[in-house]
Amino acid sequence: MSKYRRTRINDEVMRVMAEAVRTVKDPRVADSIVTITKADVSGDLKFAKIYFSSFGADHETAKQITKGLYSAQG
Repeated sequence: MSKYRRTRINDEVMRVMAEAVRTVKDPRVADSIVTITKADVSGDLKFAKIYFSSFGADHETAKQITKGLYSAQG
């Protein structure tokens, strides 16, 4: 797959995930400001790693946000 195509797919996945995070009803996620920083889709497009950051969160809060995001996956 060409690098240009993969970059476009990564950008689109990142955009869609940013919209999806806003609709998560888990209080661990909804009560914090979560930003999707990067998406890395595998070569066969089966898997994606999503990287995020949270504004003003310490290490323990970041762990709780991660748990909230994992519980919201579908």
